[in-house]
Amino acid sequence: MVNLRSPGFLVLYAFQFLVLVQIQVSCYQYKVGDLDAWGIPTSANPQVYTYWSKYHTLKIGDSLLFLYPPSQDSVIQVTLENYNSCNLTDPILYMNNGNSLFNITAYGDFYFTSGVQGRCQKEQKLHISVPGNGSASAYSPSYGPSALPDTAPSYPTVFGSIPLPPSSSPTNRFSILLSFIIGAGIWAIIM
Repeated sequence: MVNLRSPGFLVLYAFQFLVLVQIQVSCYQYKVGDLDAWGIPTSANPQVYTYWSKYHTLKIGDSLLFLYPPSQDSVIQVTLENYNSCNLTDPILYMNNGNSLFNITAYGDFYFTSGVQGRCQKEQKLHISVPGNGSASAYSPSYGPSALPDTAPSYPTVFGSIPLPPSSSPTNRFSILLSFIIGAGIWAIIM
């Protein structure tokens, strides 16, 4: 009979637990606008935030990085009403250090625009939605309005390089399969 409390099984359980935790706890930092950074959309790429938002899936724990010259721009989080009307008064959050990070810490809709007068009217604004299932969509001005967001704590900070976003979910399934195979191999060696 196999002793499930033997040191060999405890090592196997610990290894599989660590691999599964590593797979599930993966948060990413996304640079808003990718190579274009945060600024007024150019005539060469007027839909930069629309295209950016189509290709990013966000979840709680992820972060949005807004890069811009601090002496020339800023980022504000606003309500739905202020987003739609480009009203910059009474922002929920004001970030102006040029390397601003918004941490996604709650489900809901979040609206951002430049804090510089006139830039919101030139479509320098972004809407993200984090639904209750943990996945999210990001929207730009060309998409329809959503519900009014709850206020979520976010922290401006200075960060270094940006990690690459996740490639796809089949990679996670492969990692779990690989974890199982390695765990079975370790079990075979120990037993």
